[in-house]
Amino acid sequence: MWQPDGWAFRARLGLLLPHAAIGSESEFQAMAPDGVSVHAARVPLGVMRPGGVMDPTIALDPVRAFADPPAIDEAAELLAAAPLHAIGVAFTGSSYVRGPDDDEALRQRLAERTRGIPVAITCAAAADGLRALGARRLSLIHPPWFSPELDAMGAGYFQRQGFEVVHHAPAGLPSAQQAIHPGALYAWARANVPASADAAFIGGNGFRAVGVIQALEEDLGIPVVTANQALLWRLLRLAGTRIAVPGYGRLFDVTT
Repeated sequence: MWQPDGWAFRARLGLLLPHAAIGSESEFQAMAPDGVSVHAARVPLGVMRPGGVMDPTIALDPVRAFADPPAIDEAAELLAAAPLHAIGVAFTGSSYVRGPDDDEALRQRLAERTRGIPVAITCAAAADGLRALGARRLSLIHPPWFSPELDAMGAGYFQRQGFEVVHHAPAGLPSAQQAIHPGALYAWARANVPASADAAFIGGNGFRAVGVIQALEEDLGIPVVTANQALLWRLLRLAGTRIAVPGYGRLFDVTT
């Protein structure tokens, strides 16, 4: 009897992510259903040091520079040499700093380097997913390493996409990617998402979050969308599969 060997028959998904980050790969691997594989390429991010160490609050200029050519363009071209079905940019902060229009410009620019493989950007995917869920009033939960300025840029991003942002804040948790525990995020969100929100978005692809989606949806009574969940949702659709992803939120039940 042959054992599973990881070769995907439904979809092979690519990720472009900060060079020392492991969050997106970890969460994609947790959520990915049978027949879906994940393949990543690294892009330099000036705020990250060996071991994934960052300053307690990340500076904006390196975040903005992440999406500048040529590094991310060259990484996309190399990743697209593999037999992939869709490629995603897994970095929330860049979208916040640069805005929705630049997200679309980046998507088009990278698509010119990917040999026809479609490209998705995290925050654009999140906005599409929130619309598909019928959300209008958002509570935004950001990583503790997001500065107040970057947090406010996140609110501005979704406001420009037509949403009302009723609450936004960095979570009051330890400011290190590997120090985040899902239970602490769950407790913080339960205490801080206001009743006026009809959906919550947990931003930050390096923010350990997908493990709390189902529990928060059950207890808050609203959809919960996270950066990596939204990107996986979009990439699966770009890859042409609607396979179920149980246990990771209402977004995967959307049929539109």
